[in-house]
Amino acid sequence: MSADAVTNIAAEPTRSASTGRMAGLDLARGLAVLGMFAAHVGPVQGEDGPIGLAAQFAHGRASALFALLAGVSLTLIAGRSPRVGRAGRQAAARIALRALILLAVGSAMTAMHAPVDVILAYYGLYFLLALPLSRLPAGPLATAALGWALLGPQLSFVLRAGLDTRDWSEPLTALDPIAHLSGGEGLVALLLTGNYPALTWMPFVLGGMALGRLDLTSARLRSRLAATGAALIGLGYGGAWLACRLVATDVDWWHGAEEGTVNTADPAGLLTAAPHSGTTFEILGSLGVAVSIVVACTTLLARRPSVGTRLPVAPVAAVGALSLSVYVGHIVLIEALGGDDLPDSPAVLLAAFSALALALAWMWTRRFRRGPLEAALHRATLLARFVR
Repeated sequence: MSADAVTNIAAEPTRSASTGRMAGLDLARGLAVLGMFAAHVGPVQGEDGPIGLAAQFAHGRASALFALLAGVSLTLIAGRSPRVGRAGRQAAARIALRALILLAVGSAMTAMHAPVDVILAYYGLYFLLALPLSRLPAGPLATAALGWALLGPQLSFVLRAGLDTRDWSEPLTALDPIAHLSGGEGLVALLLTGNYPALTWMPFVLGGMALGRLDLTSARLRSRLAATGAALIGLGYGGAWLACRLVATDVDWWHGAEEGTVNTADPAGLLTAAPHSGTTFEILGSLGVAVSIVVACTTLLARRPSVGTRLPVAPVAAVGALSLSVYVGHIVLIEALGGDDLPDSPAVLLAAFSALALALAWMWTRRFRRGPLEAALHRATLLARFVR
């Protein structure tokens, strides 16, 4: 099954990668896609009872899982043991080309007033920022991810407060070609103020790159990673709960504005773990959830490879293999159905979106290696072969 996806920008699996490992990554990616469906068209917590409460789990965590898998996939391109010489330069060119294409396509979709917050341009920037680190081994990458998670949200808060005080955002945006292409969402938004700002989302990418350097076919390693994921979940969500009880008793540790950043007028928001809050606690908790899902998926298909060809696993993995096409397709469908004025019955709408994606992706992968957009992206980056 192909590893091409929005998160891996059409990366080719290496010959040494096991079938179970690759299928496990596709399965995790498929769950992330379905989670994005839940976040975009599904029930809302507080309005739809227990179903809304269950769907709320996808908010923030599905996109974090996407970003983690993006990092894993960067190592598929760069090589689990980083390629050197001409092969290394070609791999770097492939990553850069994919990044620039995603940046351009994502900005264009934003300019068309897509009905959801499009993540593609952010992914393009993530890949460009990660490129200089693509040769690092797992240990330094994991350390960088943890350090970024600890410092990035606080640095973001300080920088955004400075922008607000000096009113620099508009002058910077006026000079930004990406902002002109996207209709306003330029580098300032992609780095600092948007819904998926790089300054607080890079820990997911770096953590995924660290995972990609590891042998996920090792049962002992997966056990250690499962413990690591559980520890991160406890540290992130448990730490936010404790901090809000001890320091900011009037702050809800679990809920807040889901706009990618903490309001600079309320520094106590840095203590929460609300989805899309971009705090250290939220990053650690979501990172733990993402690691746990990847470990669970790779373990399942390593122990029982035949499960990957059966219902209901195979269609979910197919969605993961075609996630760029499915992601863009679901945005187009949301717009066709009325954008912000979607029909009522969100649970029914989510079920319909999911069933359609599962059926179409499964049928497509039974005949074709790549999805339509994955194939187009692959062809567009063949220019990397001319790098010497």
